Amino acid sequence: MVVTGASSGIGAATARLFREHGWDVVGVARRADRLKTLQAETGADVFTADLTVQADVDALRDYLAASGPVHALVNNAGGAKGLDTVEAGSIEDWAWMFEINVLAVKRVTTAILPLLRAGIDSGAGSADIVTVTSIAGHVAYLGGGGYNAAKFAAHAMTEVLRLELSGEPIRVIEIAPGMVKTDEFGLVRFDGDADKAVAAYDNVPDPLSAEDIAETIVASVERPAHVNLDLIVIKPVAQAATTRIARGELKVREP
Repeated sequence: MVVTGASSGIGAATARLFREHGWDVVGVARRADRLKTLQAETGADVFTADLTVQADVDALRDYLAASGPVHALVNNAGGAKGLDTVEAGSIEDWAWMFEINVLAVKRVTTAILPLLRAGIDSGAGSADIVTVTSIAGHVAYLGGGGYNAAKFAAHAMTEVLRLELSGEPIRVIEIAPGMVKTDEFGLVRFDGDADKAVAAYDNVPDPLSAEDIAETIVASVERPAHVNLDLIVIKPVAQAATTRIARGELKVREP
């Protein structure tokens, strides 16, 4: 089991939960110190790599090939930058979002697919590719700009991959979370502005946690091999849609 973006948030929670369920896990991320903490806490194997760099992805592939069969891949690494309009958005921010949300997923999938097939041939019987996208990849919203574009692309790539792998015992699963409160997503989006990051969740009752998404990922992979959960959209009850968010106590309305 390979989990990208494993140094924090959804990736770290997913790696931890798979380990609790008895899986051998390789957690992949850029920050070696965070990965060492994950390794110490869970016993997971770890590999430091920047997935926007082809040489790092090639090194990851070679490491995994030498380590034994691979049965599942969770493409989780991703992120957003800014809430600017399309007109005003930074090209550098857009390029970063496409690199991490789209091209990195393509790089890793291309590198690991042969290893998944080899695992099937060695007796696993099936394999899984899980890609964490976002509801931002399904519904556009003001300020979404580059993030919408990148996640729509990731969604389309996942749909095409499923068509391309038709006939092989490889499940392609997309997890599209809504509002998830993690330590770092908002900080990256707002360039380290902690006040803006916190304000997005202000007075929202029970936004999703990284652990909620991890439970969904693990459950989808642990379904019987003939059951494919193609697309799972998961939102907190307080979020009816991308921009329809209840703030304050949830309570029954008078008829």
